[in-house]
Amino acid sequence: MSELPHVRPERPAEPAPAAAASVASAPGASAPQASAPERLSALDLLSFLCTLFAVASLAIWGFTAWEFPWNIVFGIAAPLATLIVWGLFASPRAVVRVHPFVRGLVELLIYLSATIAWWSAGQAWIGLGFAVVAVTVGVLAGRRRLS
Repeated sequence: MSELPHVRPERPAEPAPAAAASVASAPGASAPQASAPERLSALDLLSFLCTLFAVASLAIWGFTAWEFPWNIVFGIAAPLATLIVWGLFASPRAVVRVHPFVRGLVELLIYLSATIAWWSAGQAWIGLGFAVVAVTVGVLAGRRRLS
């Protein structure tokens, strides 16, 4: 062990400020601008709650509307498929970036499927109430995204 050199760890170098980074970069190239994170509004919270209610509605529908072997399948598959579609197209960090109109259409289809699930379960007033709230929130959120 006496053959090994004695090494002391050094503190890592501090990152260069943005002004120094732009000077060090190639001429004509601009430094990436650090943007402040977007603040969540009440409309974002309502949109998330509508989506969460839709997923829970589809899970309830799947577990209650079918007989034994199929209720497990639909109770898990319906909300899972909804979450996959939402994550791909409609989430704030969507995998596939689409036009805001297409994103609104995907959200509308998710809300429509939850409304139809409530109607098929014999709870038309819950479905109608959810449809009114979800479409109102979706329209307001979509208008904000387009502005």
